[in-house]
Amino acid sequence: MPRGRSLLTILAVVFLATTVLSASSIVKIRIDNNTIQPISDEYIGRAIEQARQTSADAVLIELRTPGGLVDSTRSIIEKMLASPVPVIVYVAPSGARAASAGFFILEAADVAAMAPGTNTGAAHPVNFGGEKMDDVMKQKLENDSAAFMRSFVGPRGRNVALAESGVRESKSWTDKEALDQHLIDYVARDQEDLFKQMEGKPIKRFDGKTVTLNLVGAHVVDLPMTVKQRILDFLLDPNIAFLVLAVGALALYAEFNHPGAVLPGVVGVVFILLALFALNLLPTRYAAFTLIMAAFVMFALEAKFATHGVLGIAGIALMTIGGLLLVDGPIPEMRVKLWTALAVSVPLGAITVFLMSIALKARRNKVVTGKQGMIGSVGEARTDIDPEGKVFVKGELWNAHSSAPVQMGEHVVVRKIEGLELEVEKVGS
Repeated sequence: MPRGRSLLTILAVVFLATTVLSASSIVKIRIDNNTIQPISDEYIGRAIEQARQTSADAVLIELRTPGGLVDSTRSIIEKMLASPVPVIVYVAPSGARAASAGFFILEAADVAAMAPGTNTGAAHPVNFGGEKMDDVMKQKLENDSAAFMRSFVGPRGRNVALAESGVRESKSWTDKEALDQHLIDYVARDQEDLFKQMEGKPIKRFDGKTVTLNLVGAHVVDLPMTVKQRILDFLLDPNIAFLVLAVGALALYAEFNHPGAVLPGVVGVVFILLALFALNLLPTRYAAFTLIMAAFVMFALEAKFATHGVLGIAGIALMTIGGLLLVDGPIPEMRVKLWTALAVSVPLGAITVFLMSIALKARRNKVVTGKQGMIGSVGEARTDIDPEGKVFVKGELWNAHSSAPVQMGEHVVVRKIEGLELEVEKVGS
């Protein structure tokens, strides 16, 4: 009996270990209302690499995005197509969208799924800043984007013609329309419902191989962004980048007007470097920096010449235009908003003019310390001065001399300092 129980215990342990080792695992990430940009690319690449290293069964990308940059989108799709691990893209939660670049990413997935009440499409290529393109450039961009879409939609077995119309005609589809017209594979309430629908069904991968995923009850490993990725993702919001740049410029401006304060200079350098790092990853018009710098010049001139707000308003206008043109994004979410530009420019203009006014007033004021501060000071003769004697000035007794006799008790004014002796004359003389 003891031997029998020991054997049963060993078998149970082996069975449990085998079950754990054979359990499916999924690496899950969320692109939650973020634009598609270099940090999104890095994040998705990191998830695919971790899935490869841990021999996970799949990568699940829960996607909600208004779109983003073409170069980042292409890089993400290259990683997805080359991934040794199947990639599932699930547009969720209800009410979410995978527009523009998000539509490309959805169609590139091994398994494309959407939650009820979501939509996708509107992937027509847009020139940076949204300006109208000439016909030749428009045709080139359309053809290039359409060919890119066909290159992976066909091997996935989805509706190539319809997917291409999302590029050429900016068509969009609800979850049900996308499913009925073979743009996606599943509509699922949540990820558990998705895994049940996928259970035991073959998936054709981009390289032509067929795999079957059994993910019901799989262990889902959430992979959050690293601290570095979270910070950079926050900074890559054009509105945040513009705000950080403006605050940095204001801090440096304060340091120049109050040399030796140190703290404003340090804050200014750090903020400007952070802003430049973020803007380097975005489609930035560096000519807009000229407008922003010209705005600071206008603010300084307003403080100096007191033009009753004319130059100050011109500076605010220049900074607002510079902010609006700073990031040349293909979608509105990747450009500085008008209200952001105004909310930064108006207070910044007022603060800058105020700081400059204080600095100019301080320079015009008469010096009241040191030797120069003594000139013009009024004191009292404590002895007769003829031509030398003692005077009491600013709480101290000084040796003094005068070209004209001064009686003790009379008031004198300091005209000159020679070493430790004052040259004075009687008040009113």
